[in-house]
Amino acid sequence: MPQPPLPKAWPFEEAQKLAERAEALGLASVLFETGYGPSGLPHIGTFGEVARTSWVRHAYTTLTGKPSRLLAFSDDMDGLRKVPDNVPNREVLREFLGRPLTRIPDPFGTHDSFGAHNNARLRGFLDGFGFEYEFASASAYYAAGRFDAALRRVLECFDEILAVILPTLGPERRATYAPILPIHPETGIVMQVPIERVDPDAATIVWRDEAGRRFETSVLGGAAKCQWKADWAMRWSALGVDYEMSGKDLIDSVKLSTQICRILGARPPIGFTYELFLDDQGQKISKSRGNGLSVEEWLRYGPPESLAQFMYNAPQRAKRLYFDAIPRATDEYVANVERARAAPETAQANPAWHIHAGQIPDNAGSPIPFGMLLNLASVVNAEQPQMLWGFIRRYSPDATEQTQPFLARLVEHAVAYYRDFVRPAKRFRAADDIERAALADLAETLRGMEPGTPAEAIQTAIYEVGKRHPFPALKDWFGCLYQVLLGQEEGPRFGGFVALYGVTETVGLIETALLKPSSEAAA
Repeated sequence: MPQPPLPKAWPFEEAQKLAERAEALGLASVLFETGYGPSGLPHIGTFGEVARTSWVRHAYTTLTGKPSRLLAFSDDMDGLRKVPDNVPNREVLREFLGRPLTRIPDPFGTHDSFGAHNNARLRGFLDGFGFEYEFASASAYYAAGRFDAALRRVLECFDEILAVILPTLGPERRATYAPILPIHPETGIVMQVPIERVDPDAATIVWRDEAGRRFETSVLGGAAKCQWKADWAMRWSALGVDYEMSGKDLIDSVKLSTQICRILGARPPIGFTYELFLDDQGQKISKSRGNGLSVEEWLRYGPPESLAQFMYNAPQRAKRLYFDAIPRATDEYVANVERARAAPETAQANPAWHIHAGQIPDNAGSPIPFGMLLNLASVVNAEQPQMLWGFIRRYSPDATEQTQPFLARLVEHAVAYYRDFVRPAKRFRAADDIERAALADLAETLRGMEPGTPAEAIQTAIYEVGKRHPFPALKDWFGCLYQVLLGQEEGPRFGGFVALYGVTETVGLIETALLKPSSEAAA
């Protein structure tokens, strides 16, 4: 029997690759992994990796019906290389540079260590989004001996691993590089030193510290850890990881870790390379600099579903991650919910289906786009959500905070976004003579409309008014409406705004604008 066509959605494309691997290897269950470096606070990129992996995981279950696990792995045994810019009590961390993150005091004063604090932050926001995952700590896994067998194997393959890594390093780093990093028994620092002797049978390494003192250290039980690329490969091998995503900046690391994983005798996981997020200046987002949006900042101005929508879109294309992305992502999500309900037979190709793990809630979506609410908030200078609800109920009489909980959240977000971003940026301009004539025409057209005229009919009338006047293009007419009446460069469909705000109120808005001298007269 021929297989049904694969839904046209990237999570299904990835899941198909994994299904083929599982069948070839006879796997009853597969393991997904995501990695987190807790030297800085969790950021949206970390959330994005878990979200995207979860969507592939659900697509895999849908395709195969087979079980799987998702391991959120924290590399919290890494040595702290520099003090992050965005933490309090930075002077506390300076004296602990080089030590594992779980053996450094918490500058926030809330957990046993800096690593534990950041791990808790990671788990907190993953739990807040309802992800199903298992948390894993590198420090705990090393200390419990869960990597001991794999570490012995690293020692057995020590020279082969060196042969892969050394050609990729500069002369200075090559002189000190080793796949295994001992923890100094006195200072607790993760030592970046050459290894003088390897004993796979005893599972020990011999090395010297900066004072020339010679030590023989076991690699078992947390007394040593693997260097980054070898560590990643060792983990894949030890845990049997089948699928892991990574950013574009780690392409070379993935290649090397893949080679090392094969040297260790294991099959590397299927990978997926996603593009990096950029800040408002077009620079790569860094968790140590804290130059991106935090999850908390996004959720002040937009619902969780909008963040998920942003993450779903074109993961292999670099995207600017800044506050102005929130309204667009929110309305994309709202539109996708409507499309999924209108065409359930193609819902598996719809981002909303993946965001909600195949079960879009009945109360998801909104009868009013977020951009429209922002325009309304801008016109009425909304300081409180209740200032919008009178207009909303006239537009959609059955809409209340109880019957439309998602809309109620959007109203809260719209007021916050208006106060912090729209109001400070409002710049009204006067209309020129062509625009004044068109606005007067529009006011007269609106006065002749029956109460309750649908938004689409209003939109059509607005188009017709624009066509009657000598604008270079219709986009210039709509630019006039947004800039002259709303004080902003762009907005959603103006017919929908008129239906929401009110025909009579919009006529008043136009009349107020026409009281100002034309821009040509002012010039």
